[in-house]
Amino acid sequence: MIAALTNSYKQNPTIMLWLMVGLFASLVLPWYGIEDGFFGFEWIIDGYPVDSDYAPLAFLLVYGEKQWLAPLILPFFGAVYAAGLPRRHPLISKLLVLAGGFGVIWLCLQGLSIGIRGWQFPGLEALFGPLGDRQFGMGYGAMLYFASCLFLFSAGIAEQRGTTGDKFVIGMIFLVIMLVAIFVFYPILKLIILGFADEKNGYSLMIFWEKFTDDRIWSLACVYAGKRCGVAWNSVFMAVIVGFLTTALGLVFALIVTRTNLRYRRFIRAISVIPIITPPFVIGLAIILLFGLSGIVTTTVSDMFGLTPTRWVYGLPGIVIAQTLAYTPIAFLVLIGVVESVSPSMEEAAQTLRASPMQVLNTVSLPLIRPGLANAFLLGFIESMADFGNPLVLGGNYDVLSTEIFFAIVGAQYDQGRAAVLAIVLLSFTLVAFYIQRFWLGRKSYTTITGKGDSGLHMKLPPVLSRTVVTIGLGWAGFTLVIYSIIVYGSFVEMWGLNNNLTVKHYVTAFSVVFDEEGIRWTGSAWNSFGTTFMIAAIAAPLTAAIGLVTAYLLTRHSFTGKNAFEFGTMLSFAIPGTVIGVSYILAFNVPPIEITGTGIILVVSFIFRNMPVGVRSGVAAMAQIDKSLDESSMTLGANSFHTFRKIVLPLLRPAILAALVFSFVRSMTAISAVIFLVSAEYDMATSYIIGRVENNDYGLAIAYSTTLIFLMLTVIILLQLIVGKTVTTRRDAAAGGA
Repeated sequence: MIAALTNSYKQNPTIMLWLMVGLFASLVLPWYGIEDGFFGFEWIIDGYPVDSDYAPLAFLLVYGEKQWLAPLILPFFGAVYAAGLPRRHPLISKLLVLAGGFGVIWLCLQGLSIGIRGWQFPGLEALFGPLGDRQFGMGYGAMLYFASCLFLFSAGIAEQRGTTGDKFVIGMIFLVIMLVAIFVFYPILKLIILGFADEKNGYSLMIFWEKFTDDRIWSLACVYAGKRCGVAWNSVFMAVIVGFLTTALGLVFALIVTRTNLRYRRFIRAISVIPIITPPFVIGLAIILLFGLSGIVTTTVSDMFGLTPTRWVYGLPGIVIAQTLAYTPIAFLVLIGVVESVSPSMEEAAQTLRASPMQVLNTVSLPLIRPGLANAFLLGFIESMADFGNPLVLGGNYDVLSTEIFFAIVGAQYDQGRAAVLAIVLLSFTLVAFYIQRFWLGRKSYTTITGKGDSGLHMKLPPVLSRTVVTIGLGWAGFTLVIYSIIVYGSFVEMWGLNNNLTVKHYVTAFSVVFDEEGIRWTGSAWNSFGTTFMIAAIAAPLTAAIGLVTAYLLTRHSFTGKNAFEFGTMLSFAIPGTVIGVSYILAFNVPPIEITGTGIILVVSFIFRNMPVGVRSGVAAMAQIDKSLDESSMTLGANSFHTFRKIVLPLLRPAILAALVFSFVRSMTAISAVIFLVSAEYDMATSYIIGRVENNDYGLAIAYSTTLIFLMLTVIILLQLIVGKTVTTRRDAAAGGA
């Protein structure tokens, strides 16, 4: 028997590997999720493997439990038979496709058909009769079984392609497709379906239409009656303003850094990107400390001119200022690369033809950076629409979609249907903006880098324009410095506006540590959320980078059917606001078959698929600069795709890895739009804790916590740069490094 298994492994190692994984999942691991957590291992002494709550698949079937799972043993017979056949036997591919496909499909069908109260659909109950037991969410046993069937199926597809079938590549394609389908498309589909649900668990187009056409969403009374507008138009108006302002300021900073001789360009560049590592709503708090009723500017102006302080900053003006500060760095990072990539030789050619510097800028440079402008505006628009923290802090009576969705879920109304419809409206606006951006760019070519040398120097801005740009940039940078000075100063103020004495009590309250005979006790109120946030971000960041870079490798190095649809699916989460992701995850993963609401897993998953597009795009950009001949040489020497990717491609992707790690870690530490819906008492995040302090008017503690997060993220970014290091791609670089 052992000799037969050894021979089968030598002939078909991939099949045997995933067959053993499936058997291990079915015979050893608990099939359903464990409420107290798998890694606590209390389940081992609480009835495993007899208790149905902890039993593996095999024991459930032996004891007559959950008989709808019985067909899941069939794929093992097909896989075992296929593993025993000689390599390249024509039956192997058919058996693997049939066995793996059946396992995946049956697991999905039974998972979607049987819910927390039995049959999900009345027709099934009428056909098969009522169930005597409920179904629980998938555990590690079901998850590994699903993975084994998926990879057996992909191995069968690879076998069908003969010598051109690469099991690693095809397996990764199917893995990414399945992950995106489960964690992007499935929640959005559940969200859309809920929009049509009525109070009796039925579905009606009229119910959806009634909620969708609500005056509170679409009213234009502010235009002709001076009343409040609907939240949809409020959100769009705000997002358009923020999109234009962030794009304009991002372009200003990009021009200062690349097209002027300003001495302090590096300092300006550093200042302009600091808001990226700041929780978005913290800037809103600083604006309140400056321009609120008790703010420094407000009280100073009222004392000097005898004016009555007002609440002007609460509403659209305050939100726009806060969001412009928060999202201008994103526009700058998009535009600086585009501005630097404009070919200097084209600008020099225009000047040779006697075009003035302003004409060169208008007719050559600006048209070539249209894609960057469109991307920067789209990012600003989407981030503004999805922003939850700043409208909550500064919104006043100016209601927007993100806050309305939040109050529909957590407020007294608890109307999931209304929240779903509002989320659909928000998603529709972002997708329309995405389409308009693609339409505006059209099919024109903006390529200026052809692989030929280009040793020219970028044209400097005309003097008048240069002075204007520098003035605007320095003014905004100065305002940014003031904001961050207020953030740091505010963390030491006893109680803003009432007692301005300096104190460290907010830091002590949040992060106090006691050393006594019991050892170290973390007594600060913020330690729990701080530890959870750091742990979740540290887990999500490498996973995000890994999935993003593998996806980029597939897109840049391999051609396969449906490649364009594959790329669209992986980038779709880029256009989905965080608020929509939060609501859709609650609806999709609060019940079987994937029951992870209230756990740390749902937070990790939301961060991975929210931030994955950045890893994909950075990986695509980096791999575009790596010659494919390196891959071909490795394959020629006998290495397969997995070893080529691990040994050749991955070491050359250090900048892309660093970018994906930093972005994912920072966004996980500072995210609020999706997090606010997904946190629980056990897994509270820093941003939700800070929002709670703000709602209780405890601004000092909130700002102290935020300041700590800023310095922590700066430290982590520096450490990541040291750990990942720099890529050595040329002999000159290697020699310099050795020197």
